[in-house]
Amino acid sequence: QVQLVESGGGLVQPGGSLRLSCAASGSIVSISHMGWYRQAPGKERELVADITSLGAIKNVDSVQGRFTISADNAKKEVYLQMNSLKPEDTAVYYCEAQILRWETGWQDYWGQGTQVTVSS
Repeated sequence: QVQLVESGGGLVQPGGSLRLSCAASGSIVSISHMGWYRQAPGKERELVADITSLGAIKNVDSVQGRFTISADNAKKEVYLQMNSLKPEDTAVYYCEAQILRWETGWQDYWGQGTQVTVSS
């Protein structure tokens, strides 16, 4: 079994900051990448940022310069520092990871999601 557990969401005013965390646990052999997706009401889920085990990063253009993804490979954790938040950042944020298990090989796993609301 593998679990991804997110934390750090909440309500923040425009211009504010939040830091999301996600911890992977279970029978994990290796993780190739971890990332954050978000889904706003009525919209499709979209990639926000992704980081590989070697540190390669990709961000969606709309968060460039405002959001920073980082990871602690030893702890199997990924973080998303979100600054200068805007109302359009409001969404449920999901942690995702591609994980190798002896039992199942490489598979994608998802967290349960954490709500981020940007509103005055």
